[in-house]
Amino acid sequence: MRSMTGYGRARQVLHERNITVELRSVNHRYLDVNVKAPRIYGFLEEAAKNAVGKLIARGKVDVFISIDSNSAGDVKVSLNHKILESYLDALYEMRDTYHLVDDISIMRLARLPDVFTAEKQEANAEELTQDVLEVLTAASVDFCSMREREGAKMKEDILSRGQTILQLVSEVEQRSPKAVEEYRAKLTARMNEVLADTTIDPQRILAEAAIYADRTAVDEETVRLRSHMHQMELMAAEEKPIGRKLDFLVQEMNREANTIGSKANDMELAKIVVDIKSEIEKIREQIQNIE
Repeated sequence: MRSMTGYGRARQVLHERNITVELRSVNHRYLDVNVKAPRIYGFLEEAAKNAVGKLIARGKVDVFISIDSNSAGDVKVSLNHKILESYLDALYEMRDTYHLVDDISIMRLARLPDVFTAEKQEANAEELTQDVLEVLTAASVDFCSMREREGAKMKEDILSRGQTILQLVSEVEQRSPKAVEEYRAKLTARMNEVLADTTIDPQRILAEAAIYADRTAVDEETVRLRSHMHQMELMAAEEKPIGRKLDFLVQEMNREANTIGSKANDMELAKIVVDIKSEIEKIREQIQNIE
């Protein structure tokens, strides 16, 4: 069981480049990977997404890639002549039209947008991609370890709450027959009170109690709840992502608890059902962050 929340960071110097990769993830319904890298290294995005996709099944993951090159060999800076000439024509026109002092200088021109272009050298793209993936793999060690540690804590909490639910289910099973007996006793007392001088047919009392018992029987629901809890324990032991399966299972558990609650015409049973639903809700909250 793994959490969808994780963080990992690694930095290495490879081929005269200082490369840093940072991974951050939070819960999400599906897998959503966002890669943020310098614009000139946009070709890294697809490779990074594929690498992250092999690590996790779902979650919102941000990948931050920073590259500081100690060598200019992988980037070529060139002058954009057409844009520069357009700037100069406009500046000369401004000077002549408005009789301005000509203070045009190289440094002033160099600060104008898009005068220079920086291009990656295609020959180094494959090498750089492999280097970044190597650093990403190193960052994923802490990233995955954190997710597994958080997952272990959630697993312990979920299974503990599962045991609490099983105890409460046992209380429901013990209380349900008693509630029927109490109903029969109350029904007998009520009929004796109403029909004080009339002999009451015991069979009628038994029939009414049987109808009540059938209407309030929760055996099927408690059996299914126990089955769901057993299934949850089996899922928790799996190595593959189980978040979506657990989410569906919890919905089924909640449905059984609601059915028991609707049948429980008894104050004590109603209180137990409230406690069961409370534990199920806490499990559901945990599951929202399980991969």
